[in-house]
Amino acid sequence: MKILHTADWHLGKRLENFSRLEEQKLVMNELQEIADAENVDLILVAGDLFDNFNPSSEAVELFYKTLKQLSKNGERPVVAIAGNHDSPDRIDAPNPLAKECGIILIGYPNAEIPIFELEHFKITKTDEGFIELKLNQFDYPIRILHTAYANEIRLKEYLGEDNKELALNQILKDSWQNIAENYCDENGVNILLTHLFMMKKGMPKPEEPEGEKPIMIGNADLIYSEIIPERIQYSALGHLHNYQNIGTVEKPVVYSSSSLCYSFSEARQTKSVTIIEAEPNQNVTIKNIALTQGKSLFRKTFDEVEKALDWLKENSDSLVELTFESDSFLKAEDRKLLYQTHHGIIHLIPKLKNDIVDSTQTDKSINLNQDIQDLFKDYFKSRNQNQEPNEELMSIFKEII
Repeated sequence: MKILHTADWHLGKRLENFSRLEEQKLVMNELQEIADAENVDLILVAGDLFDNFNPSSEAVELFYKTLKQLSKNGERPVVAIAGNHDSPDRIDAPNPLAKECGIILIGYPNAEIPIFELEHFKITKTDEGFIELKLNQFDYPIRILHTAYANEIRLKEYLGEDNKELALNQILKDSWQNIAENYCDENGVNILLTHLFMMKKGMPKPEEPEGEKPIMIGNADLIYSEIIPERIQYSALGHLHNYQNIGTVEKPVVYSSSSLCYSFSEARQTKSVTIIEAEPNQNVTIKNIALTQGKSLFRKTFDEVEKALDWLKENSDSLVELTFESDSFLKAEDRKLLYQTHHGIIHLIPKLKNDIVDSTQTDKSINLNQDIQDLFKDYFKSRNQNQEPNEELMSIFKEII
């Protein structure tokens, strides 16, 4: 059985004021092409389907269109869960209609999906946080333990009132272990699908991407991979945007990566989807397929305007965080020229080369009887390592006052 694992689409996400919707359309189309070329039998989407609780109509339309294409109008099941950026109610709402197209949407942890049957597959068993699928082309089922995102308090509520005093790791371990013991024998493929911040105990805590809505407050919501039941052959995770396997070669626990680079901390990362080949009572094999659509993100630093302009011309189809180091502040005409040369400059950060505080400098008294413009000059110099404000800045200040 071939399974495609993807996550963190963040449909509707912007980079500051720059829309990524056209890039998202391209990469969603690429996902479909990969699924078809690889002839996958099932698709798992591990949360953060949208970027916020109230996505735009364009993002919602792209979401439904993508799921319909991935499902091949009901031939191939798609299972998608909510992440911490998603509204559980919004994800759940279209489920009665979606399942007619072979799409199973899960908004809440511990959800129980009704049994139903389509032409190409059927749900044969269901329980809170669990479904078993039987695809026509296989004589064995696939079992999916699913836990959509919820914070620590809500997870404890969903998994039982008696659990409120227990550690979250223990609650999840008990819940998953109970499901695995009841349903996950050696006669089927056994998968965990969840959107939680999970790491391997004893390893450094992974960094959450810049701009990502953080899951963790302290360490309360941190989940350890050691609690995954032994019978689970592959764990499909969402939340971290860079591919990583925090499990083992034999039993992977995988963040498949986001579909695009969504912050400059992700610049130069290769985004991918993960293809799993699985059969009962055997180790899975996995491979990554790189996603090629979407603009490249760059963090670049220059000390000469001409060098910056040359590089910008050579990398016109990209999004850039540009830091400009110089002895004085950028002139208005240079700033204008940079923006005219490249329309993907998201941040333009000036940095003075002499940006070092003089330790010998002593506090000086402020003469409040000075002219307001002289006071402003003194203030500006105190904040900018004794750099004088230029004429343009003084002109703006005069206009303000």
